[in-house]
Amino acid sequence: MREIPIRELEIDPEFVAEYLSKRLRQYVLDYAGRTGGVIGLSGGLDSTVTSYITVRALGPERVRCLILPTSVTPKEDLRDALKVVEELSIPEANYRVIDIDPIVEELSSSLTVTDKVVKGNITARVRMIMLHALAANTDSLVIGTSDKSELTIGYFTKYGDAGVDVMPIADLYKTQVKQLGRHLGIPQEVLDKPPSPRLWRDHLAAEEIGMSYELLDSILYLRFDEWLSPQTVAEELGVSPSLVLRVERMVRSSQHKRMMPEVFRVGRRSHGSDWRYPRQWY
Repeated sequence: MREIPIRELEIDPEFVAEYLSKRLRQYVLDYAGRTGGVIGLSGGLDSTVTSYITVRALGPERVRCLILPTSVTPKEDLRDALKVVEELSIPEANYRVIDIDPIVEELSSSLTVTDKVVKGNITARVRMIMLHALAANTDSLVIGTSDKSELTIGYFTKYGDAGVDVMPIADLYKTQVKQLGRHLGIPQEVLDKPPSPRLWRDHLAAEEIGMSYELLDSILYLRFDEWLSPQTVAEELGVSPSLVLRVERMVRSSQHKRMMPEVFRVGRRSHGSDWRYPRQWY
């Protein structure tokens, strides 16, 4: 039986940090031709590591941060986000703290939304609207903070936290992001904090997902990087096959969230010489 997390999840953090920084600088400044990046900084692990990488790539003067709390945001998250801004020497003019409760409540009330998950998704989408508005107003790109663990199982809001321009840490599992954060010297409070999207009160990711990230990442790696069978993954990790199959269902059922919207092609050029629909359709 393997030790969890499995050793295959270990990375060379300095190599990864340097690679991501170079790629991000090239993508923002050269490929996209923009002057900087905008980040939604929550005080959590992913957004903190992304901020450190982005400042390393672009310099603090080219990085803008929005800290967008609601009434369910713990005070320590706001404290940690402000500490990150200070440690990265991001200019005071480049970050803002905006309480988005009035916007979320107005939208929820107008649609009579009471379900906490639906309201949580509204919160995520409000944040993304604001990030894109700031990016457009400052000739910047929105830098995503999603990691591979959450993207793979669909643990994100469609057109919310995934609605970004570039995702520098999206090929790193959560346990790898933590390794990178430790190497980059992010605040210990952030490293020790249980992951949470903070979309409702006492919202903890591991509880909602139903397992630790160490176990989730090990399952995902063996099943979808190594392509071992569910039974073999279960045996390797000493867990039940039903748990591996549950993770697999998360991945399959969330596939639509990782793809562009389906387009039902009806134009002649879309189907080549095999087109058989009546001409009057178009």
